[in-house]
Amino acid sequence: MNALVVPPPAPQAPAQGDVEVVTFGCRLNAYESELIRARAAQDGLTDAVVFNTCAVTGEAVRQARQAIRKARRERPGARLIVTGCAAQIDPAAFAGMAEVDLVLGNGDKASPGAYLPAADGARVRVNDIMSVRETAPQLVDGLKDRARAYVEVQNGCDHRCTFCVIPYGRGNSRSVPAGVVVDQVRRLAAQGYREVVLTGVDVTSWGSDLPGAPTLGQLVARILRHAPELPRLRLSSIDAAEIDPDLMRCLAEEPRLAPYLHLSLQAGDDMILKRMKRRHSRADALKLIADVRAVRPDVAFGADLIAGFPTETEAMFENTLRLVEDAGLAFLHVFPFSPRPGTPAARMPQLPRQVIRERAARLRAAGEAALARHLDRQTGSTLDALVERPGVARAADFTELAFTGAAPAGEIVAMRITGHDGRRASAETLDRGET
Repeated sequence: MNALVVPPPAPQAPAQGDVEVVTFGCRLNAYESELIRARAAQDGLTDAVVFNTCAVTGEAVRQARQAIRKARRERPGARLIVTGCAAQIDPAAFAGMAEVDLVLGNGDKASPGAYLPAADGARVRVNDIMSVRETAPQLVDGLKDRARAYVEVQNGCDHRCTFCVIPYGRGNSRSVPAGVVVDQVRRLAAQGYREVVLTGVDVTSWGSDLPGAPTLGQLVARILRHAPELPRLRLSSIDAAEIDPDLMRCLAEEPRLAPYLHLSLQAGDDMILKRMKRRHSRADALKLIADVRAVRPDVAFGADLIAGFPTETEAMFENTLRLVEDAGLAFLHVFPFSPRPGTPAARMPQLPRQVIRERAARLRAAGEAALARHLDRQTGSTLDALVERPGVARAADFTELAFTGAAPAGEIVAMRITGHDGRRASAETLDRGET
């Protein structure tokens, strides 16, 4: 599971007759929601709400069900359609909700005709995701209300971590051919996007199913070579076990590759990593981080970490807690362990929920302290940041900036960091002559 998570949705009431897409979960889901939006329009869908669900945690599923019930109360005449990972994994649970009109599988949610009425009137259209062999090279022109563009290069996962249900919602790993990816990136750059993010479920496995088994590093090098007009290329969450030599070379030699890696670490204790069926050790993670810093000193790291995995002792948890400082992490996504039905971890001895919550809180506190240290180091520096919206920008190393001065959304602007509030840096825009 490589899970950069978008915040829970807080949708505004749309006009009657509109199609609303409510997104839960990861950045890939956010990207695919734009595909859903475009496909729904092409199919002529009107007066509907589409829920693009997540199955990473039980809480994500609960939030989706809650949002469905709320939507039915607020839009009694609208067609409610549920898709995404939770719908793929447990379609019966959503089909059993009286509020739901259609349950649509992950493999079909962006397919032609997906939102047309079924000839047989079926309320559930969910196929075997493991039978899907290709990732459709579909392109959206960025994300709604976002300054950067995303390109899905890969979908699915071949690994079977004991806590993760996502392979059963996404299927096995499959890659978009390099030529298609490069063409998409060039098109987006020509449209004026200053930053493109490569996204997927397990991005570092890209290419393993393609002829010749090319690597993600080779794809990155090819994109940067053939799209010289693109100022910044960013990677979404990646697996520390799969960074290849070509990707390391790009980090060392290519300043347009953003100096930020969000690692799917999950834990900092070797026994817990083994029980999770991860493919790296604590030492492997620390060596990788040191190796990247040696070739790219300005790099920042984020990580996904799980608190309260089954059988985790206090000493094991302390190893994960210390990893935050030992690895010099700057950004954390903390997940309280949530047993997912059908996974091996759900059958392991569980910790009390109170212990899980308490450990997650301690881990988040460590993350806040780590971010403050990162922001302390940034104060006084000058950097280029992508303006996301008025007054808010994002540096190449993922630092969020609250800035003063005028700058248009979607542009990369020179800024000087003057301080921080513990969560994001304070900055002022500069003329290029001031840098």
